[in-house]
Amino acid sequence: MSEHLTVIAYLTAKPGNEAEVRKHLMALVTPTCAEEGCINYDLHEIHGDSTKFMFHENWESADHLGAHARSAHLEAFRKIATDLLSKPIEITLWRKIA
Repeated sequence: MSEHLTVIAYLTAKPGNEAEVRKHLMALVTPTCAEEGCINYDLHEIHGDSTKFMFHENWESADHLGAHARSAHLEAFRKIATDLLSKPIEITLWRKIA
């Protein structure tokens, strides 16, 4: 069985902060995709609600995901997230079973 991990992360912008959140989230994509162990790091916006975003991520291992969590660009986003988001980021970890 693969060590790969899938991450689904939901983020909700405070009303009026949608464009700012989108800008900061989009800025995470390129440096994250360049990280060792990143298979994909896809940003989505819910159809019809520009306050809701979702990252669909796949990582080669938990160690790679841990390194991502400690990356400078993610740390910088976490410092401003509480001002921009209406609630804490919801993160779930998945593993493919079939």
